[in-house]
Amino acid sequence: MTTTIPDQNPPSVLMVDDTPANLALLAGLLGRKGYRVMAAASGPLALESARADPPDLILLDINMPGMNGYEVCTLLKSDDALKDIPVIFLSALHETIDKVRAFGAGGVDYVSKPFQFAEVEARVATHLELRRQRRQLQETNSRLRELEDQRDSLVHMIIHDLRSPLTGIYLSLGLLQDDKKNVLTETSKYYVSTGMSSTQKMVVMVSDVLDTSKMEAGQMKLHLATCDLRDVLEEAIAASRSLAEAREVRFARPEHAMPVHADKDIVLRVIQNLLANALTFTRDEGVVVLALAPVGASVRVSVQDDGPGIAVAYRQKIFEKFAQVEVRANRQRYSTGLGLAFCKLAVEAHGGSIGVDSEEGAGSTFWFELPADERAASASPAL
Repeated sequence: MTTTIPDQNPPSVLMVDDTPANLALLAGLLGRKGYRVMAAASGPLALESARADPPDLILLDINMPGMNGYEVCTLLKSDDALKDIPVIFLSALHETIDKVRAFGAGGVDYVSKPFQFAEVEARVATHLELRRQRRQLQETNSRLRELEDQRDSLVHMIIHDLRSPLTGIYLSLGLLQDDKKNVLTETSKYYVSTGMSSTQKMVVMVSDVLDTSKMEAGQMKLHLATCDLRDVLEEAIAASRSLAEAREVRFARPEHAMPVHADKDIVLRVIQNLLANALTFTRDEGVVVLALAPVGASVRVSVQDDGPGIAVAYRQKIFEKFAQVEVRANRQRYSTGLGLAFCKLAVEAHGGSIGVDSEEGAGSTFWFELPADERAASASPAL
């Protein structure tokens, strides 16, 4: 390689060798190519020089008195301020074990002595370019993260401001629906019911976006208390009645209590999300079945639909926030938004687990398990 480095901000190279003649030779050759060359005749001096003025690359000999090259490289890589500096070993040792030790210590390359300067220059230029590209990539990633944070902040602000008017619309439609004087025609009642259903879905989606972000950031505090999942399921079914329309929702209340130590409102949201998702993908006149059952030291909640089922490739992805984009891009639609991502975060925050059993063309059963509250269960009478 014969390209000369421009004088403006030339890359710096620290050469470490206990032989003055080697230092003088390489310093002269690299200097004439435009590099800013620093030299150190021992390991301790090399570390001192690197800490005082971190170079862009280090050429390191192995056999040196007091502290060998392996030790120098290990100490460099243990220093957060110096660990990213590429180290090229330049040594008269030719055995494979020597090269393995060099790479094990953190070196990026190995040149054997006696060397050809053209080879050394080519390797120096290559690793400097790789480091430049790596730094550029890190800067680009950092900028992208900043832009992503700004985008998320804007989206959250807009979505947060949407929740209040949507709630107002829902409540207003509810007042219209409560038509005790029979002012509305059957057609008008249908439109009001449809509007309430759509508005309710939008309120849930807005809440999912905001609460998913809170969960991810660890900013949502759980208000834990003993609650009976039988009552929570029945409350979720009642709240989702407007979404059911012609579909039937079945739940056989177990005889014995199913207590868990959980945030009731969060668990209610999880069940509502799973139920809404099941109703969305269940055919007209279809049936959604909710069930409760003890599973070891946990209680399992399941929501079964008779929808199109879910392909194996997507059964884990649908619970991931960003995988929803991939699922939609492949023209698959297995959820209504971030609801399943919220459910996963919420259940796992309670120490539970969530999943789906499905067969394409034969429906799906979404389920989650929460640790049972054993003491509350033993104290509760059968109801």
